[in-house]
Amino acid sequence: MEEEKNEQPVMEFENEPTSAEDKKIKKLQKKVEEQKQELEECDDRIKRLMAEFENFKKRSNKERSGMYNSVMGDVVTALLPAIDNLEKAVEAETSDEQYKSGVEMVLNQIKDVLKSNGVEEIKAVGEPFDPSLHEAVSSVVDESLGSKIIKEEFRKGYMIGDRVLRHSLVVVAN
Repeated sequence: MEEEKNEQPVMEFENEPTSAEDKKIKKLQKKVEEQKQELEECDDRIKRLMAEFENFKKRSNKERSGMYNSVMGDVVTALLPAIDNLEKAVEAETSDEQYKSGVEMVLNQIKDVLKSNGVEEIKAVGEPFDPSLHEAVSSVVDESLGSKIIKEEFRKGYMIGDRVLRHSLVVVAN
C-alpha cells in the first residue's frame, strides 16, 4: 500500500512578513523588553529611594526631638538652683505678705513655663522609692509607712520626657 501524503500546498500571502521584516519585529520586541526591564529597575529604585527618604525623615525628627529635650534639659538644669531658692523664699516667714505673694507668683510663672515645655516635677513623698528617679540620703523607721516609701523630700527632682534632669533627694522609710 502506498501511503498517501496529505500535503497541503503552502500558500503565500501578500502580507506575510519577509525575513527583513521579521528581523525588524524581533529587534523591536527585544527593545520593548529591554525598556520594560529598565522601567522596572527605575520603578524599584524610586521605591527604594522613597523608603530611604521616609526613614531619613523619621530619623531626623527623632534626632531633632532628642536635641530639643537635651538643650531644654540643659537650660532647665541651670535654672533649678534659682527655682530652689524661690521655693525657700516662699517657705520663709515674713511679715510682708505682698512681698511673699510676689515671690509665689514668680515661682508659679516659672513652673508654668517649665510645665508647658514638658518639664515635670518628680513625685516623691508617699511614693515608693525608685532609684531611677530618687536618691536616698537617709532611711528612717516609721511604722505608719510601708517598706521603701518616701517619707520626706529634701530637694525636688525634675524630668523632661523620660529623661531625669535631677533626682529627688529623699528620706526613705523602713
